[in-house]
Amino acid sequence: MLKQKLFKLAAVTAAMGAAFSAYATTELKVAFNQSDKHPQFEALQYLSDNLYKKTDGRYKLNVYPNELLGDQRASLELVQNGAIQMAVVANPLVENYDKTFAVLGLPYLYSNSAHQEKVFTSDVLDNLFKSTDKFGFEVLTAYTAGARSVYTKAAPVQNMDDMKGKKIRVMQSDTMIKMLGCMGGTGVPMNQGEVYTAIQQGVLDGAENNEITYADLKQYEVAPHFSRTQHLMVADLVVVSTNFLQTMSEEDQKTLRELAKDSTKKEFELWNAQISKAEALAKEKGATFTEVDSSQFQQSCKPLTMELLKTPEQKALYEQIEKLK
Repeated sequence: MLKQKLFKLAAVTAAMGAAFSAYATTELKVAFNQSDKHPQFEALQYLSDNLYKKTDGRYKLNVYPNELLGDQRASLELVQNGAIQMAVVANPLVENYDKTFAVLGLPYLYSNSAHQEKVFTSDVLDNLFKSTDKFGFEVLTAYTAGARSVYTKAAPVQNMDDMKGKKIRVMQSDTMIKMLGCMGGTGVPMNQGEVYTAIQQGVLDGAENNEITYADLKQYEVAPHFSRTQHLMVADLVVVSTNFLQTMSEEDQKTLRELAKDSTKKEFELWNAQISKAEALAKEKGATFTEVDSSQFQQSCKPLTMELLKTPEQKALYEQIEKLK
């Protein structure tokens, strides 16, 4: 009798466990290198909420900010190995696997933020994003990291003549140095932590970055003239483990891809709102913002763009993006 009761209890427990398993939520760990106040973090939370709803609670994202799961290079390797499910990484990291991605970081590729959003939310990049699956990851979507513009200590920059002789801090990249050169200035590669003091002491005449970084790092105190050259619009990529995708049904994979692209629209909205706040803060502190006719800079950087387009795949993608202007 006791054995029969134990058997029935075990059967009921097993049935309850199976039922729980059927409704259990699978958590996708997401590596993120910025804070939980960043627009991209908020966009990932938006994606998580929608994914949970659309899959009836089967999936949700758990985003680990502030490099808690490692820096971008390390987190991409974790995604490839299947140790974590997702990460947000800078476009140049993915260029190391497929040079076609370099097109997304060309000078003056996008006419404005709206054009970049149109490219990121269209189907133009779909085949490129799926092409990395042989490396253990797929790109789900792209998020904007804003437009980089020039800000200076003495006076605003409105044309190439204003750039002559100006030493402008750039990221440690040969392409960035060449870009500043074609704009008429001199690109000086330097770590971000050294920029404030270098401008203050006259080692640099200015730097280039987006409005949010400009305000966050209080660089308006030493370079109060922000000129909206918008010479480079950077992409960050949301990547997912190929191994993990294969555990999902085709329907759930489709849902994840669609919602990821939808979250890009939300991320642009959040980014633009934060830009407005950053600009307002900088203006309160005495900064001036100058709109720039960038056509002269665009023409001067055209030869550099053509130089960087080396493969048929790169040229084809560039032409597709141009058609969306």
